[in-house]
Formats: sequence, structure tokens, C-alpha cells
Amino acid sequence: GAYIAAETRQIARQLGLSPVNTPVCSPQSNGIAESFVNTFKRDYVSRMDLADARTVMAQMAAAFEHFNEVHPHSALKMKSPREFRQHRAAHQRLAQIEQTLHCE
Repeated sequence: GAYIAAETRQIARQLGLSPVNTPVCSPQSNGIAESFVNTFKRDYVSRMDLADARTVMAQMAAAFEHFNEVHPHSALKMKSPREFRQHRAAHQRLAQIEQTLHCE
């Protein structure tokens, strides 16, 4: 059977989160989630003030923003998501310019 923790799902909803189950027979999905959790614990939670749940929750938005904007990601060749987007946008713009100028 599937792992469904009712209390975990309830807490997630109270926090404004939408619980999502990994697809059946797709262990790679769970591996991706576990990798994220391990990275987040190592690079963020380990440095947080863990005095109580309210204190932790007050820090989460900044941690997620940093992870999604600044933190280097191996899947992005160690670029941050922000750097990756800027790099991709620059390449797309260059391709448009070259197409306009008929440079091939």
C-alpha cells in the first residue's frame, strides 16, 4: 500500500501547502524528493534557530527563496536558478539577434 500519513497531510494543509504523492512505481520521484530534503536540511535547517516551530517557520520563506534563487544546483551545472535563467535568457536573446541579422 501507499504511504499516506494523515497527520502530515493535515499539517501541510494548515501551513497552506498542497500535499502531493509520488507516482506509483516511480522510485526516482522519491529519490528526487529525498535529495531535496537532505540538501535543505544540510544547507539550511542545520544553520537555523530551531528554538520552536514558530521560529523555524519564520525562517522558511527566506530559506526557500535562497534555495530557489541563489543556491547552486548540480542539475544546473552548479549555477543558481537565477544564474541559469539569466544565462538561458541571454542565449535566447543572442539567437534572436543572430536570426534577425541572418547570422548562422
